[in-house]
Amino acid sequence: METLDKIKQQLAENSIILYMKGSPKLPSCGFSSQASQAVINCGEQFAYVDILLNPDIRAELPKYANWPTFPQLWVDGELVGGCDIIMEMSQQGELQPLIAAAAKAKAE
Repeated sequence: METLDKIKQQLAENSIILYMKGSPKLPSCGFSSQASQAVINCGEQFAYVDILLNPDIRAELPKYANWPTFPQLWVDGELVGGCDIIMEMSQQGELQPLIAAAAKAKAE
């Protein structure tokens, strides 16, 4: 499977997905740690992809997303943003409703 097809499949199959360095339990960088903790705090299940174990995705996703850095949070197939945006949305109370709505829609 082509890398771009793999990315599109991951986005289609997971309403909430975080592309990050490491895992939510064992993040490999401070930005990924902050971002994953913010998503965990929303209280919903989410998928993640460790880009350190997937160099093909690490290389291709920034081109596809037109976003150069990681982590990247995607909700319902749309790029939400990176660590700064995730943290800002979390602090302003915008992240939790977005995550909850995506989780609810998936459950229906």
